[in-house]
Amino acid sequence: MKKLFIEQTVDKIGQEIGLYGWVDSKRDHKKIVFIDLRDRTGIVQVVGDEKFKELNSEDVIYLKGIVKKRPEKLTNPKLKTGQIEIQALNLKIISKAKPLPIPVNSDGYDIDEEIRLKYRYLDLRRLRMYKNLLLKSKITTFIRNYLTKEGFLEIETPILTKATPEGARDFLVPSRLQKGKFYALPQSPQQYKQLLMVAGIEKYFQIARCFRDEDPRKDRAYGEFTQLDLEMSFVTQNDILELTEDLFTQLVKFVFPEKKIQQTPWPRISHSDAQIKYRSDKPDLRKNKQDKDELAFAWIVDFPLFAEQTEKEYFFGSGKAKFAPSHHMFTSPHPSDIDLLDKNPLKVRGLQHDLVLNGFEVGGGSIRIHDPGIQKKVFDLIGFTEEQKKQFSHMLEAFSYGVPPHGGIAPGIDRFLFTALGEPSIREVMAFPTSSGGKTAVMDAPSEVTNDQLRELGIRLIGEKSKFQSSNVKSSPKSK
Repeated sequence: MKKLFIEQTVDKIGQEIGLYGWVDSKRDHKKIVFIDLRDRTGIVQVVGDEKFKELNSEDVIYLKGIVKKRPEKLTNPKLKTGQIEIQALNLKIISKAKPLPIPVNSDGYDIDEEIRLKYRYLDLRRLRMYKNLLLKSKITTFIRNYLTKEGFLEIETPILTKATPEGARDFLVPSRLQKGKFYALPQSPQQYKQLLMVAGIEKYFQIARCFRDEDPRKDRAYGEFTQLDLEMSFVTQNDILELTEDLFTQLVKFVFPEKKIQQTPWPRISHSDAQIKYRSDKPDLRKNKQDKDELAFAWIVDFPLFAEQTEKEYFFGSGKAKFAPSHHMFTSPHPSDIDLLDKNPLKVRGLQHDLVLNGFEVGGGSIRIHDPGIQKKVFDLIGFTEEQKKQFSHMLEAFSYGVPPHGGIAPGIDRFLFTALGEPSIREVMAFPTSSGGKTAVMDAPSEVTNDQLRELGIRLIGEKSKFQSSNVKSSPKSK
């Protein structure tokens, strides 16, 4: 017998069917026992006999039964299956569930987040969390289809890449084959997508995993996140804004038909005007800021190319330079301000654009520098040493072989969904996020490693000894 999803049972009145699922709840009426059976598509009431008495919440079962229409007075308008019930004929218990450490039949907001993350595989059973993951899947599918129709190629770029000073701390991965050297996990595919433009791809995108060792916020996860990364050649800033605006307008209509975009076309506000009028470069433009179904998109443009560098901004330059890039060091200066690079760099505007939604920055991008001379000048202004410049020698070399003008944008998919839903934290739209303390609790990561593993990598820890001594693990020939 073909397995059905619960939502399909409404069309099977009078038929014998088979269902798999979890016991959502049980109501014992002596000789008759009612259970609510749950799968990822919904809940349906099942009428059983005394054999159902041994069932507990969250037991996994298979049953055969006949779909029957409920009496009109006993229908449940709150359920998609509220017009029917299943008269059980046969029951098979597949696996028993012990009492759960957290309830899964509520929205979960009142449960301590650390506990929810520890038992995330249970937390994801709650309907709200499933719906969030379903929406995220719909979003990525829509984006892929939209950009493919627009002629974009989906191309993967490396996860093991090179450590370069780009504004946040890198996650480093030691190399076993080249001891003493390290890969870095990408903060974004920034350099790779620019190299793809040099390669003549012209229209690139990917649903990219990005990694940054930075402090978490309610709209920013620690460690890793997902963004739509796209780049185009031979485009203006206006081309990028119009494409992105149409993509997200169509996306909202498809995924959130109940939500309303407040203004179309989206407002374009200069950075200086935003700071003067709203005292923020990510203003919340909603007329009713309590309305979660109101989406106020806006573009913030004409950012300063540089900001004054402080002693704490040790990612850029030697620490003696006066300037730091306000976005990143590949953002092109406004053509009208090129001369100011030599006269007054703080007055130079960058061709940067931030996508703002309901008071959150949900994406950013720019037209990139394609002139090697200007790129070298920017490196000098932010105080890069000759050693730091060598870290980008591959970019400058590539740019010497003919590079098209290009630009792009990288909206955060997690951040967009978190904002559109009005969730209290970005972690509510991620399957297995890290905690605020940087732990992937469900896997108890990060964790210690054995001395043999460290020895094979040519690494020795300073301070405390590894919890696991080399005698616990058989040494491999290479580690001797």
